[in-house]
Amino acid sequence: MALSLAVCLFILLVAIRAGSVYISLPDLFKIIGSHITGRPLPAEVDPMSDSIFWTIRTPRAITAFLVGGCLSVSGAVMQAVLQNPLASSYTLGVSSGASLGAAFVLLCGLTVSGISGFMLPLAGFVFGLLTVAAAMLLASRIDRNVSNQTIVLIGMILSLFVTGILNFMMTFYSDRSKQLWLWMTGSFSARNWTHSAILTVVGAVCFVLLMMLSGRLDILTFGELQASSMGVEVKKTKIIAILICSLLTGVSVAFAGVIGFIDLAAPHIVRRIFGPSHKIVIPMSFIYGGAFMALCDLAARTLLSPREIPVGAVTALVGAPFFAYVFFTKGRRIA
Repeated sequence: MALSLAVCLFILLVAIRAGSVYISLPDLFKIIGSHITGRPLPAEVDPMSDSIFWTIRTPRAITAFLVGGCLSVSGAVMQAVLQNPLASSYTLGVSSGASLGAAFVLLCGLTVSGISGFMLPLAGFVFGLLTVAAAMLLASRIDRNVSNQTIVLIGMILSLFVTGILNFMMTFYSDRSKQLWLWMTGSFSARNWTHSAILTVVGAVCFVLLMMLSGRLDILTFGELQASSMGVEVKKTKIIAILICSLLTGVSVAFAGVIGFIDLAAPHIVRRIFGPSHKIVIPMSFIYGGAFMALCDLAARTLLSPREIPVGAVTALVGAPFFAYVFFTKGRRIA
């Protein structure tokens, strides 16, 4: 665990430092010291380097790390709750719901005075949670036990329905559809310290709540009947865990756009290395997922510099083969 933490932090530092403008290590430490202590920037340090490092690269890399961590934790918990190695919060339509919220803002030009700069993430977050709430409500009405198959099936149906509405809207607003496409492919461009702060607060609260549920999540992996016989309130635990995961995914999608596969890959790697205990899986999924996302964002902004590749495309190139591997090795056992 200590080695993994050191490697992941090293990846984060590389993502912060690397870029088209070179910043030496002495200048880097002077910039950090200046901002932490509040002292004036030393004269030998270029103010442009300070602006690039502290205002652009650092909040972007940290935001990418936090988004990757939140998505990975969400995926790890959803796989345990639904007892499906291919499960994630996207199964419940969070991403499609968030995309619909973004569509209303981008295509219809919706604005609210005072929060116009946060209309896109706010709409994505609200619509993502509404989609999950609708899925859980329908599942509880159809199946009193809120079985895993019912939740997944309703989530897929809602996702397809919302995607149909989204395509219908894009047909009528074709001149603005490119903006929505860019958001749906994922990007951390122009992210600042405000985004990092919001993600830190939400992620910390959800992390603590999920760690409190870790023991019950371990029991749920043995099956709902076993969990019930051991005193676990299966329905209540599933609803709480799914809502927390939806909050993590909704906030992440709202700030970064739709980014797939990372919530599938990171938890599987962590379980392969550290075992199934969620007291370890949850924090290590956050660390591994964050490092992987920071690395993907670094590749997205440097491989074809000055052009930027959508980070969702980078994660898909890595995640799609991994998804196929999991399906052929584990998915068929479930079927």
